[in-house]
Amino acid sequence: MLDAFFGLFSHDLGIDLGTANTLVLVAGKGIVIREPSVVAIHRKSKDILAVGTEAKKMLGKTPGNILAIRPLRDGVISDFYTAQQMLNYFIHKVHETPSFIPKIPRPRVVIGIHSGVTEVERRAVSEAVIAAGARKVYLVEQPIAAAIGSGILIEEPKGALIVDSGGGTTEIAVISLSGIVTSRSLRVAGDKLDNAIVEYAKEHYNLLLGERTAEEIKIAIGSAIELENEKDLPQKAVMRGRDLATGLPRSIEVTREEIREALSVGLSIISEAIKDTVEATPPELVSDIIKDGITLAGGTSLIQGLAALIEKETGIKTRVAHDPLTCVVRGAGVLLEDFKLLENVAYPS
Repeated sequence: MLDAFFGLFSHDLGIDLGTANTLVLVAGKGIVIREPSVVAIHRKSKDILAVGTEAKKMLGKTPGNILAIRPLRDGVISDFYTAQQMLNYFIHKVHETPSFIPKIPRPRVVIGIHSGVTEVERRAVSEAVIAAGARKVYLVEQPIAAAIGSGILIEEPKGALIVDSGGGTTEIAVISLSGIVTSRSLRVAGDKLDNAIVEYAKEHYNLLLGERTAEEIKIAIGSAIELENEKDLPQKAVMRGRDLATGLPRSIEVTREEIREALSVGLSIISEAIKDTVEATPPELVSDIIKDGITLAGGTSLIQGLAALIEKETGIKTRVAHDPLTCVVRGAGVLLEDFKLLENVAYPS
């Protein structure tokens, strides 16, 4: 009852704490923050100089006394201090005290975390969020939140297959009756695909690329298969980097086919893991999945032709969720409004 009263004044939050991006939703208002998970910090004083978009601009460009850090790697917190400072910044950015309330209650927070994380890693997330200003933290597996955010009715006694592929990990899960029946968690997602382009440039052109440049090329001309309308799309992009032989700047043009080749190994790993998950699923749930199809969420699902590739490899119709980048945080928002379901799907506190 007291918690409900506090909820009238506090801005309860849903957070998708991603390796690449952090999204924050305020209950009743919608998504208010969508920024990179990057923090710029002074190397000696540990003062926070920038967070989010401004910090990402500094990646690879900082002098020796400044570090631009991504505090999550492969879906888990790798730098507790900077993760806490980043969460603190985002929570305080949206949880301002109205002038007529002397001290606004701290928010409840529903936060999506990767499935398969250890108890120690879960505790690290909870402690970081509490230290950043939350009064109560609910941890929910990201495939559950993504399924809810994509419109899947997870409480029904039927199988649904969700693939949530972000920056650090790809989460594949079959869900029924509000729980995960079988799942796979891969450390192959957007970051690894960017690295594949970096390695391709190094191997084929002796060119050293930055990760941001590789990501931009992936977005511009990356695809999983040859597309029906490929002739109408941009066919080339410019790689700008450092020649490993001379040490001097160099630019080259790469084709859509080359980038598809660079991405092929990582995307095949994801496709194979989806097939393995289906093979490990009880037959009755497989029949539901064949009927309703596979749902893709997360930023990596936006790679052109990925749904078609998975459909071809699995023989199961595949769709990309509406606004796949926000599925997890929108699912957290739904849970903030449905306390019974939240209690059912959250990790025990």
